[in-house]
Amino acid sequence: MEMSFNEIKVREIEDNTFSLISDDWALITAGSQDNYNMMTASWAGLGNLWNKKVCFTFIRPSRYTYEFTEESDYFSVSFFTKDYRKMLNLCGTKSGRDINKMKDSGLTAVENHGTVYFKEARLVFLCKKVYYQDLIPEQFLDEHIHTHYDGNDYHRMYVGEIIACYRK
Repeated sequence: MEMSFNEIKVREIEDNTFSLISDDWALITAGSQDNYNMMTASWAGLGNLWNKKVCFTFIRPSRYTYEFTEESDYFSVSFFTKDYRKMLNLCGTKSGRDINKMKDSGLTAVENHGTVYFKEARLVFLCKKVYYQDLIPEQFLDEHIHTHYDGNDYHRMYVGEIIACYRK
């Protein structure tokens, strides 16, 4: 039996957001149904900024998804059950430049607001980009942060207003 999505208010999310992001992981996706890419992420956040419900994500310029996020006004953040852990690992370790993630993941793309999310997800945020900022290594106040970077591949932070939230 296929479950369908219900649109909910962000305040109705019952998940622990720390577990949702760092333990369960997510797929960040940008682009249209004809041409998109997704990447697994465990670095993100949710909150209230500029009187908007927001999701902020971090993408390195070397990631293929970065190109799509740069070109798009919207991105999605999709969360899955533990049954999809293998797929999330694939999307986090392989580049869309090298493999066809859309085919190899086995996911079904759904387009909404010019971006893609996945029918198999259990929770989805559709986000409109409202801000971006490149991380500046000279401003890291904790020296340990530098251990997350080889070379100069520092993340770009995207802040997206959550314009819709879907849950199964």
